[in-house]
Amino acid sequence: MTGGAKRVLLLCLCVAVVLVAPGSGGVEARKRGKQSLGFYELRRGEFSMVVTNWGATILAIGLPDKNGHIDDVVLGYKDIGSYVNDTTYFGALVGRVANRIAGGRFTIRDRAYHTYRNDGNNTLHGGHRGFNQVFWSVRERVTGEFPHITFAYRSYDGEQGFPGNLDVLVTYKIDGDYSYSVTMYARPLDKPTPVNLAQHTYWNLRGHGSGDVLGHAVQIFANAVTPVGEDLIPTGAVTPVAGTPFDFRAPAAPGARIAQVEGGGYDINYVLDGETDGQGVRKVAVVSEADSGRVMELWGNQPGLQFYTGNFLKGDQGKDGAVYAKHGGMCLETQDYPDAVHEPGFPAEVYRPGQLYKHYMLYKFSINK
Repeated sequence: MTGGAKRVLLLCLCVAVVLVAPGSGGVEARKRGKQSLGFYELRRGEFSMVVTNWGATILAIGLPDKNGHIDDVVLGYKDIGSYVNDTTYFGALVGRVANRIAGGRFTIRDRAYHTYRNDGNNTLHGGHRGFNQVFWSVRERVTGEFPHITFAYRSYDGEQGFPGNLDVLVTYKIDGDYSYSVTMYARPLDKPTPVNLAQHTYWNLRGHGSGDVLGHAVQIFANAVTPVGEDLIPTGAVTPVAGTPFDFRAPAAPGARIAQVEGGGYDINYVLDGETDGQGVRKVAVVSEADSGRVMELWGNQPGLQFYTGNFLKGDQGKDGAVYAKHGGMCLETQDYPDAVHEPGFPAEVYRPGQLYKHYMLYKFSINK
């Protein structure tokens, strides 16, 4: 077993020892009230991931580099207790509405709704206790050649101010030797409601805790962004990236032009416009890191991508004794456009009873030797 593989395993064991009693079949779980806290490993060969039903969160992803050394390439905390009341959203499934809602209010059918404001005057990632701060139940778990797990959650009418009961599912599945998918479904049961889910993993392809990600090469298949004001709320405009520091149509290091970006780094929605297949899936982004040789492709079916360079990380205490400084990880979150409830020119994100929200992401990893 390589040193990196031991570290990924150690994370699982440390979490289990500190917080849960060992179970069987690679699952660690304990009861918390009427809820069961669990940790689940999905593995295919050298490629593995660890997830928990607290926030449907990805805790670790083990991936070999060009020398066969396995590292954990996602940021995270050393124990599950640190994820409670967390505001970095490490690895979490966020909702009911990811990103920001201006003023924490919106109107549907002439009725005003007020959501919990946890980002100044705005609602961020579903409010103070969004989907990242709840227990999900395990709907299905399958081992074998293509292991996967499905978490389920029913969001109740009025939760964080959102209307109607909403059934939500997310499936994490290893689809191949070095690929996995995230499939999210949501169905309103009795009232129209906005829905915009996102998977908030922070990536560092050199290995978490190995420094900043400003030297990674990033390519984003988008010709435009939705610019924002001081509070990171979109202005409603769609502007071309050509001639700006937001242009990643060709691979480029974020650090090369980050000084030209207001706010200390990238945190903006890209308008995806690549060609789609018959299922509406397109190539979204490619990220590579030269020292490790690791390459990550992201595919998805959503209209937008939030590219975020960890601007608000500030010495967060991570797993394996790591300390995550500013720009210690990057997020690439496929999504609907932020604040779409206030912008009629943006793709609609209000779903009615009987309609099904589906959000699909596919990650493909490879090695440049």
